[in-house]
Amino acid sequence: MSNRIRRYRKGILDDLTIRRKLIVLFLICVLLPLFVTDAVILHLVRRDEETRTQYEMGNIANAMEADFVNIIDDADRMTRSFFINRSINEFLDKDYSSDVEFFEARYDLVNQPFAQINLSDSDYAITMYSDNPTIISGGAFIALDGHKDEEWYKAVKASDKDAVLISYFIGDEIRTETSRKRLAIVRKLDYYKNLKYEKYIKIEVDYGSMVRRFNNRNYSLPVYLCEGDRILYSNEGYSDVITPYEELKNGELFAHRSEFEIYGTGLTVLVKSQADAMLKLYEQLPLLVLLLLVNILLPAILMYMINRSFVSRLRILNDSFDNVNAAYDSLETIEDAEGKDEIGNLMRNYNKMVTRLKDLIRTVYEERLRKQELELSRRQAELDALHSQINPHFLFNVLESIRMHSVIKKEDETAGMIERLALLQRQNVNWSDDNIRIKDEIRFVEAYLELQKYRFGDKLSYQISIRNGCENYYIPKLTLETFVENACVHGAEHKAGVTYIYIRVYEQADRLYMEVEDTGDGMDDNEVRSLNERLVSCTIDDLRAGKHVGVINACLRLKMHTSERSSVAVESEKGVGTTILISIPLDTLEVYP
Repeated sequence: MSNRIRRYRKGILDDLTIRRKLIVLFLICVLLPLFVTDAVILHLVRRDEETRTQYEMGNIANAMEADFVNIIDDADRMTRSFFINRSINEFLDKDYSSDVEFFEARYDLVNQPFAQINLSDSDYAITMYSDNPTIISGGAFIALDGHKDEEWYKAVKASDKDAVLISYFIGDEIRTETSRKRLAIVRKLDYYKNLKYEKYIKIEVDYGSMVRRFNNRNYSLPVYLCEGDRILYSNEGYSDVITPYEELKNGELFAHRSEFEIYGTGLTVLVKSQADAMLKLYEQLPLLVLLLLVNILLPAILMYMINRSFVSRLRILNDSFDNVNAAYDSLETIEDAEGKDEIGNLMRNYNKMVTRLKDLIRTVYEERLRKQELELSRRQAELDALHSQINPHFLFNVLESIRMHSVIKKEDETAGMIERLALLQRQNVNWSDDNIRIKDEIRFVEAYLELQKYRFGDKLSYQISIRNGCENYYIPKLTLETFVENACVHGAEHKAGVTYIYIRVYEQADRLYMEVEDTGDGMDDNEVRSLNERLVSCTIDDLRAGKHVGVINACLRLKMHTSERSSVAVESEKGVGTTILISIPLDTLEVYP
């Protein structure tokens, strides 16, 4: 039954013309959702706006309460530090025989090394009072007499708490520099019961600093901080420092009220709400109705025109896309690309796309294959050039060693040299495989060094060290031999004393390191810097320079072998020796099984 219904519904849709499908689409997908969603959205917007506003007002009130409590708590922490400070309490309680004795005691109190007494703070004003008659008022220490009529003293005397928070204003109708709003923590200094005088500490919060801190919050709604009806702060213009505290006006409406108490003083945070966003929408109801009609009529008219304008051309375009397959030679252009609108442009662009696609397929893929073949040929030619470069260069140095020995010794003891030369020559001319195990390369190097010892005798000594496991890695042929040869020819040849050559092969941190160190003549800094630069950026063209040909050759083949991930670095000092460090990532090397 359900399958028959689905087939019937599908058949109806398939049998409808595009025009009728557009009408059904307009009624179901435009008109009906328009009315439903508008009603739902209006309701949700109103509810969400009310919820958001309440949440925002609560956050503002909490933020202001937290900021104010932090400011007062900072001041109270300071009063507590003075409250338990014995030195200050005894200073205020001591009877002084003269003014000089008092000032000396005050100086000692403030300047003693470990007192940790800080009487200056940009955000707080610290004042300590005592009814000790020998106290001389000045700075942070004030005689209590003459201040007992002030509001702070009356407030703390009337309170049963050790500390009170008070707000008051000092000044008169004639504004002076001392006319300021005050907000202070006052605490009795009675921690030590054996002291005889009445003492207090008053820490006044810098009202201007507090206002700036609140203003930096940039509260998004009007907010008031009040003590009863007294406005301590508001971002609506009640926070001038030299103006007395103002009172709340009768009839002011606040959408949020939050109360809290701190040090016996009840405070209130009041937040005003912005105008209801939905009321503004209702005020624009005629415009909304007009927009609703436009949203209904305009799609209907456009849908009718579109139906007549593009259905036939879309069908042609659709048929053209249906004919596209994987073979580029089957792509066909549209013969009649009519119209100057987007559909006409789309048809013409389709024709351009087909033409360019054919060209791209033909040029890109075919050209890529051709370039790959050329690149392979070029790389092979470079490698062949490098191989051919090695043979005469290396053979010349070996034959020169044999010649020098024959001239000097004048004897037939060349059998061993010729045997080693045969080994070297067989290795040198066999390029069927450019890779060789380090173990075999070392045997090749030892043969070469033994030949050199015939030439240099006791002037040349060498030592080879290979850590277990490193001997089975494959490296480009003659890599180590080239740098050992360089150490012999350029290091030992020009040095009068004994030259030592050290060859080390080891693994470290996922890399294979090969070092060739000699104690030969060495190079100066300029030559070392020039050689390192050539080794970093060497190309086949560098072989034409004629200097360090073997080293450049070995470095080039090593970089080709490791996809440019290997490095060769030279360190040398004139008259001391030279060290060549070869570094190769292990994942670029093959291992003998």
